Amino acid sequence: MSALRQRIIEIIRQEGPINVERYMALALGDPQHGYYMTRDPLGASGDFTTSPEISQMFGELIGLWSADLWLRASQPSISLVELGPGRGTLMSDVLRATKAVTGFHDALQVTLVEMSPVLGAIQKQTLADAHPRIEWATTIATLPEKPTIILANEFFDALPIRQFQKRNQAWHECLIGTENDSLIFGLAQESMRMSGPGGSEGDILEYAPISETIMRDLARHLAQFGGAGLIIDYGYTQSGFGDTLQALKAHEFVNPLETPGEADLTVHVNFESLELATRESGARTHGPISQAELLDRLGIDTRVETLIRKASPQQANDIRKARERLMEPTSTGMGHLFKALAISGKEWPTPAGF
Repeated sequence: MSALRQRIIEIIRQEGPINVERYMALALGDPQHGYYMTRDPLGASGDFTTSPEISQMFGELIGLWSADLWLRASQPSISLVELGPGRGTLMSDVLRATKAVTGFHDALQVTLVEMSPVLGAIQKQTLADAHPRIEWATTIATLPEKPTIILANEFFDALPIRQFQKRNQAWHECLIGTENDSLIFGLAQESMRMSGPGGSEGDILEYAPISETIMRDLARHLAQFGGAGLIIDYGYTQSGFGDTLQALKAHEFVNPLETPGEADLTVHVNFESLELATRESGARTHGPISQAELLDRLGIDTRVETLIRKASPQQANDIRKARERLMEPTSTGMGHLFKALAISGKEWPTPAGF
């Protein structure tokens, strides 16, 4: 039994069942044994692959999206912030693609918000020569007080949620308890008063308080200092019911309770709740649209043709395959399942693609 699993079992035995939010926080962020705190989870040798790791085109288009905003906003001194930067691949591509934009890099202060010491060290290697002004932060509380462009690719899906299930016409919080030395799901005996969700017997309702809090903080920052944000993640555009908690290990789905700290735990992002939190905090929303729509509007096919002209036949084939993976329109493909939501301060121009 892993050290973290044993610790979680001991917590439950001492304090009683814990909710899904606390379980996810422990499994992902425990300082000693949490999943993101102890490993590089990306790539073929890891547990999952993100869009920036699939193709440089993704980060290049996001970089030009950022520079275009800056140009149309009268070229202010600006903070470029990425939340959950992974290996630093996205930011590396963003900065490389925007070097030719006159004045953009001179105006930039780059901030990477990262809690993982392992990934932070990899980012520092990746970005060693990418820009002279890069700093790291562990929370968004210390963002520079200036116009800001915020990038968040597959950030919100890893934030802890609470789950509730409807039983006997009442909502009960989903909890995690123990049975012998196994972790098991159960329900709180007491019911929760909830206005408006409706639902049928057995339905699961997910609520992401941490995501909404972060989104409000980001929106207030943009409303006060100006700027825009781009959130790309897999999820749904209208609130509904369903259990989306999942665990990935070695690119395969596994039981979320089986190996805490050794598998990636994620949930589908409720973009409707993020939109509402943004508007309530004084910023504008644009979209959400599918990832395929965004990349198409930003000119991915033009970029494909440009790269192919300088590529070998094998490289050209790889470029086309990467494009197809990013744009895959099936219900489980990245092009459809991933959504893009832009947010902006009220005085800022509408972001490209929206």
